[in-house]
Amino acid sequence: MKIDRVSAIRHYLFSKTSASVHEIAEAVGASLPTVRRDLLALEAEGSIERTHGGARIADTAGVEAAFDVREQTHIAAKRAIGFAAYGLIEPETAVFLDAGTTVLQVARQIRLNPLPLSVFTNCLPVAQVLADLRDIEVTLLGGRMRSRNASILGSFAEAMLDRLWFDQLFLGASAIGDDGCTYTPNEDEAHLNGKMLTRAARTTVLADASKFGSRATYRVVELDNRVDLITDERLAPEWLARLTQKGCATTLAPMASFNSADVEEEE
Repeated sequence: MKIDRVSAIRHYLFSKTSASVHEIAEAVGASLPTVRRDLLALEAEGSIERTHGGARIADTAGVEAAFDVREQTHIAAKRAIGFAAYGLIEPETAVFLDAGTTVLQVARQIRLNPLPLSVFTNCLPVAQVLADLRDIEVTLLGGRMRSRNASILGSFAEAMLDRLWFDQLFLGASAIGDDGCTYTPNEDEAHLNGKMLTRAARTTVLADASKFGSRATYRVVELDNRVDLITDERLAPEWLARLTQKGCATTLAPMASFNSADVEEEE
């Protein structure tokens, strides 16, 4: 699947904050007149603001653009993981989809191949992807929004979970430390994730290989025999050996069918 040029410009500007027309053209492989036309369109939709000789991401576009940019990072691995996770879902069950860009790929797979489900989530983009599907009932937790993940957190969301039970939980991870535990940089997210873990019959952690060997502030769950893991085939053999020793059932999703092509030029 090719990333369209306009999206590539939006991603580039978010990562750089601002850039000249020449820098943008070089980054996306398009001509200067083409980039100028794209910038006019992006300004009209409110995504960017044009400056003298260049452009910058619009202040009002920050949350959406941040999530969009992170979704495209390691996108082939995330799609492969999402496809593998979709294969675990049984019709007529209750599924919780956690916030995050890897779990979002599960929602995209459900949209492509709908099946009757009750889907619960604390992620606004997940709810939006699934909202209009006839056989899927979507419930969004209430609470306070965390902009980085476009997610719902806090005491109201935790209280709602006390009244729910899920057949499956698909849980993302910001980092996986050398101790074999998942981590998040946000305390409220760690609390909510912990509550999710107590309300699901089966938990599957979704994390691409780039997350391993890093650590954020707040610990969520140890990757042991209580949870399953789906990652991608780039996972180092020593990590796979450690996970096997800890009893964590690990699936390595093949990426060959999900590699993204380069940005497409359209004159």
